[in-house]
Amino acid sequence: MKKMAESIAEGMGGSCDFDIHDGYPFLINDEKTTQLAWDAANDFLGEEKVHALDMRMTSEDFAYYSQEMPSCFYRLGISNTPQGINSGLHTSTFDIDNESLRTSIGLMTFIALNLLKS
Repeated sequence: MKKMAESIAEGMGGSCDFDIHDGYPFLINDEKTTQLAWDAANDFLGEEKVHALDMRMTSEDFAYYSQEMPSCFYRLGISNTPQGINSGLHTSTFDIDNESLRTSIGLMTFIALNLLKS
């Protein structure tokens, strides 16, 4: 990254200072906890609504929790295209389908109850 930034700056007749500061820790999805959450989500939502996502290179403050105890970070869809609720997070047009709040509470409760049984 440093070399690339310096090369771009030099190519445009400039220069750059490149400092890497400590940031968030990496996120750990515990294998057992993740499998339990996956199975619970399939049972609660139906397999057709549960999808594996590609890995992403983003930061997430949930990573701090995953450093301390077995964790699973998952994403819950909150859009509703027919109602025009489909803007991305952290945008000025962000909105949430209120039904997804009910779904998220139910799913989190279902996962927690399944964790207690394991």
